[in-house]
Amino acid sequence: MARFKRILLKLSGESLMGHQGFGIDPQRLADYAAQIKEIHDMGVEIGVVIGGGNIFRGLSGSQKGFDRVKGDQMGMCATVINSLALSSALGAIGVENKVMTAIRMEPIGEFYNKWKAIEALLAGYVCIFSAGTGNPYFTTDTGSSLRGIEIEADVMLKGTRVDGVYTADPEKDPTARKFNEISYHEVLERGLKVMDLTAICMCQDNHLPIYVFNMDVVGNLRKVIDGEEIGTLVKP
Repeated sequence: MARFKRILLKLSGESLMGHQGFGIDPQRLADYAAQIKEIHDMGVEIGVVIGGGNIFRGLSGSQKGFDRVKGDQMGMCATVINSLALSSALGAIGVENKVMTAIRMEPIGEFYNKWKAIEALLAGYVCIFSAGTGNPYFTTDTGSSLRGIEIEADVMLKGTRVDGVYTADPEKDPTARKFNEISYHEVLERGLKVMDLTAICMCQDNHLPIYVFNMDVVGNLRKVIDGEEIGTLVKP
């Protein structure tokens, strides 16, 4: 029995690089698609938001001289590229899916709206939401919070390269302690880098729990859906 009926899965664009320094690692992409198929076959309704950091990140671009709005628009396009790659990988293994974009770019993707997305989810499609919120100055973390709230997801599953939320960065501090559960308030109070401030506040205000786990370990997505405690739950 699946722990959640409808999820918003947030994937890291940077994780798509795998062991490369840039772009999309075909093996990592295939692993992600296979894990999504596994829970889709269980009847879980799945919305996906994927970042674009493996191609271009608007904020870092603005620090190098790009206009911030243009840089963020470039970042939105990067998320569309990643979304199309995931769509192709899912299609190759028989998973029906739709790419929906926050800005009009038919025929690349269908222009997003809540009701079409929910209709597609109920029909068994995996919906991949791309181009962030369609606005500059917002991250894909905020975009995933917005989409998760709109599609009335039970939870946002944030797939990262670490296995949960820690008191400090476990890659830099070997004494960092992992939380099994933590409140939104404590995340904000401690300044923990779970998601950006806007995204956390949106989830808090709209009662959308966040489950942080390591998506790069094949099989972990199924474990989360099965109810195994392998990550950290952020809740009220």
